[in-house]
Amino acid sequence: MTENKKEKKNPTFGKIMLASGVGTLIVLMVIGLFKLLVLMGIIGSMSSESVPVVADNSFLRIDLTKPVNERSTSELESILSDGSSVGFVDILRSISKAANDDKIKGIYLYMGTSFPYSWGRCEELRQALKAFRDSEKPVLVYADGYSQGGYFVASIADSIYLNPSGLVEFRGIGAESMFFKQLLDKMAVKMTLVRPRSNSFKSAGETYTMDHMSDANRQQIKEYIFSIWEYAVAQIGDARDISTERLNELADNLAGCLPEDAVANGLVDRLCFENSIKTSIEKSYGSKNIVELGEYAKGIKPNILDKQQIAVIYAEGDVVDGTGYGTAVYSDKITRALDAAAADEKVKAIVLRVNSPGGQVTASEIMTNAVMRAKEKKPVIVSMGDVAASAGYEISCNANFIVAEPTTVTGSIGVFATLPEIGGTLKKYLGITTDTVNTNANSTALSVLRPLSPKVLELMQRNVEEFYTVFVDRVAKGRGLSNTFVDSIARGRVWTGRDALKLGLVDALGGLDDAISIAADSAGIENYTVVDFPAKDGMLNELMNRGKQLPGTIKYDEIRYGDGVWMRGNVMVETLNRICDTRGLQARVEFFIIED
Repeated sequence: MTENKKEKKNPTFGKIMLASGVGTLIVLMVIGLFKLLVLMGIIGSMSSESVPVVADNSFLRIDLTKPVNERSTSELESILSDGSSVGFVDILRSISKAANDDKIKGIYLYMGTSFPYSWGRCEELRQALKAFRDSEKPVLVYADGYSQGGYFVASIADSIYLNPSGLVEFRGIGAESMFFKQLLDKMAVKMTLVRPRSNSFKSAGETYTMDHMSDANRQQIKEYIFSIWEYAVAQIGDARDISTERLNELADNLAGCLPEDAVANGLVDRLCFENSIKTSIEKSYGSKNIVELGEYAKGIKPNILDKQQIAVIYAEGDVVDGTGYGTAVYSDKITRALDAAAADEKVKAIVLRVNSPGGQVTASEIMTNAVMRAKEKKPVIVSMGDVAASAGYEISCNANFIVAEPTTVTGSIGVFATLPEIGGTLKKYLGITTDTVNTNANSTALSVLRPLSPKVLELMQRNVEEFYTVFVDRVAKGRGLSNTFVDSIARGRVWTGRDALKLGLVDALGGLDDAISIAADSAGIENYTVVDFPAKDGMLNELMNRGKQLPGTIKYDEIRYGDGVWMRGNVMVETLNRICDTRGLQARVEFFIIED
C-alpha cells in the first residue's frame, strides 16, 4: 500500500514542478520582452533624433540655473533626463557657434533664483559672452535674484533685468571652512594628521583636527579671495562704467542690494518679471523666436573622420584609482584616453581639461606618468577650470603649456595623510570591542580600530616627506624651475591663476578655447576638428557595462557624496565615511565655501 501511495504522489509532484518551471519561464520571457521593448524604444528615440531647424531671427536662450559637468552626459543618461542635459563645454561651444550663426540675433541668459557656477566657470562664461558681443549681437540677462558670481557674468550683458522683488547680493566675498573636531570628539573618533613639516599651508586635514582656521590657512584664503574680488570688481567696473572705489563702497554698505537701489546705482537696468523679456526682445530687436540651448547644442557635431584633430580629455572631480561611473578623475580612464590620443595618427595635439581639487596620490602618479608619455609624441596643453590643485596640479605640471583662468584655484603642492581610529566609537555607541592575534609586532598597526603606534607615525611621516620631495621635483622639472624655488612657493599653498602666472606655475590666462588654439599652434595646424576624449560609450555598451555591476554595489561618487539612500540624513555615517575615504596619502586641496 505504501508503494501505491508513492506512485500516486509522484505524477502530482511532477505536474507541480512542470507548471512552476513553465510559469517561471513565461515570467522571464515577459521580463525579457519588456526589456527589449524598452531598449528598442530608447534606440528608436536616438535614431529619430535630428538636428533642430533654427528659425531666422532667433534669440538663443541659455538657462543657467542648473549645475553642469564639464561635458555632456552619456547617451543613456541624456535620454533618461529627456535629452536636456548639456555640459559646460556645450554652453561655450553654442555661444561661439551662435556668434557666427546668421539665424541667431542675440543671447538671452536666464538665471532665475539660483546660479550654481564657481568663479572659474563664471570667468570663462563671461569671456565667451564678451566674444559673442564682439560680433555686434546683444546679450540680455534676467534673474529673480543675482548671486555675486551670477552678477559678475551678467555685468557683461547689454541689458540686466531683475525681478521687482529680487536682490543683488553685492557684498564682497567671504570664505567659510567647516571643522569636524568637536563632532569627532563626541563620536569618540581620534584623528591623526600627518603632513611634511614644511607644509603648514596644506590645510585639508585640519578640518578633522582643529575647530578653527590655522594662521597659515587664514592667510592663504584671505589672499585668494582678495585676488578674486579685486579682479571681479575691476571687470564689473569696466563693463558698467562704475569705479572700483564706488563698487567697494556699495558692497561695504549693502547699498546696491535692494531692487530700487540696484537700479539707482547702475548695477541693474530695469525691474520686470521674466514673462516681459520675450515682449522686450520682440519690441526692441524684432525677434519672435526663442531657441533653447539644449536644442541648439544638438547641431554641434564634430567630424570624427577629419584627418587633423585636437583631442580634449576631461579630468573632472576627485582623483581616484581605477575606473567607474560618476564624476571623478579615474586614473585608468584618463590614462587610457591619453594613451589612445597619443597613439592616434589623426590627433595632432592633446588638451587636458583639468577641473579637480586632487585626491589619491597613487592615482595622480599614474596619470602624471601618462602625461609625460603622451608629451613625447605630441604637444599636451592643459586647460584649468575652477580648480586644478594638489594632485590636480601634479597631473598638469608636466604638460608643454598650461592655461588657467584668473580665478582658477591652483597650486597646493603638498601632501597629507589622515589616520582615523574608530575603535572607541564602536565600543561607546555599539558595544563592539575587538581583540587581535598577530604574527609580527605591527601586523595590525594600520587598523582603524586601535591607536596608532609610534612606529606607524614614523613610517607615515617618512612617506609624506618623501612624496613631497617627489612632487616638488616633478613640478621643478615640468616647469623649468629650481627645486628650491618650487619648495618656497609650495608647502601646500593655494594660488589663484593670476598669482600662479606670476610665479611660473602656469603659462597664460584664458579658457578652454585659448588652450585649443595654443594646441593647434603647437602642432602647426590651422584646419582641425576638436574631438572629446575619452569617447563616450555607446548606449548598448553602457547598458551592458552597467549591468555587470552587482546588485547592491555602490559607485565611488555615491559613497563619497552620500547619494546612497542609506546615508541620507545620517551625519555620523557620512562623517565616518568621509574620514575613512581620506585615509592614507592624499594630495588634495581643502574645500571651503565661497559666498557667491
